[in-house]
Amino acid sequence: MTTTPTVEQGSKSEASASGAEPILSVRNLSVHFPLKRGFIVQREVARVRAVDGISFDIYPGETLGLVGESGSGKTTAAKAVIQLRTAGQGSVKFEGQELIGLGTKAMRPVRRKMGMVFQDPYGSLNPRLRAGDIVGEPLKVHGLAGDRDEYRAQVASLLTTVGLSPAMAERYPNEFSGGQRQRLGVARAIAAKPSLLILDEAVSALDVSIQAQILNLLQDLQEQHNLAYLFIAHDLSVVRHISKRVAVMYLGRIVETADSKDLYEKPLHPYTQALLSAIPTPNPIVERSRERIILSGDLPSPIDPPSGCRFHTRCPIAVESCASTDPELRGLAPNQEAACLLAAGYAERGS
Repeated sequence: MTTTPTVEQGSKSEASASGAEPILSVRNLSVHFPLKRGFIVQREVARVRAVDGISFDIYPGETLGLVGESGSGKTTAAKAVIQLRTAGQGSVKFEGQELIGLGTKAMRPVRRKMGMVFQDPYGSLNPRLRAGDIVGEPLKVHGLAGDRDEYRAQVASLLTTVGLSPAMAERYPNEFSGGQRQRLGVARAIAAKPSLLILDEAVSALDVSIQAQILNLLQDLQEQHNLAYLFIAHDLSVVRHISKRVAVMYLGRIVETADSKDLYEKPLHPYTQALLSAIPTPNPIVERSRERIILSGDLPSPIDPPSGCRFHTRCPIAVESCASTDPELRGLAPNQEAACLLAAGYAERGS
């Protein structure tokens, strides 16, 4: 097989090419959970490799989409970034400051600059608090509330910003629809004026029409406040709508990164190709003519991942060497990297 030379800095975005510093820089991040057995004396018998050595950058005002099927490690990676999970190894730098190893007290001023919107708009809000108290909680925690009149004015402004009436501040979460509850979650996340938002499946529990409204709201907020987003989803069509760059995860590893346009037009990794082939199109003629890539088997266990390339047990084009060689991310095209021994052939044919 003829291989193409790797492209230096293949996954860097326009922001990095212009010399801008990343707001978030993750290097070789791993999160392993011990699996223990025993009633009285427990001993570790295995480790769940939820996240296993991933690296990526996010630049100010940019959206990085992190995609993959359930169990790929997306949410665990996000929680490790914001220090809600303890990383086993690696580096997480936010605005140049290393977060791994920081204590709770040292993390508090950092968390003011990092907001998170969760998947479940029902379970992520305290049902005993009124909407105004939910939205205003970060203002109190970080000492941004001022006097009572200023606090109420800030809460009213936040509700207005996300498309809700200030009069709704007195309602409880059960009095809101799913889309309105997610707007409350967004208002709470931006209350302390963060520079980075982590959106963990933030629209997956909503109807399609409501999804579009929340995505438009997020894009408006990003333009107004130059917010950076880590947008986690399993729906590639949603990710395409909002993300500038995309990283694809499989079994705890990132297997491809690319600018959104390049990833959707010319995916290099077989797993990415399979994910994209599953996206339905509204044109029935085009839909009938499309080739679907059906993956065999189930997602392997992160307790005992396959040797070599972790995808080779389900890959439709795997060769013998895939079972013994663990490929690293390589720059194969401008703004595009893939961790696949055969991806160079795809890049060569597509060029």
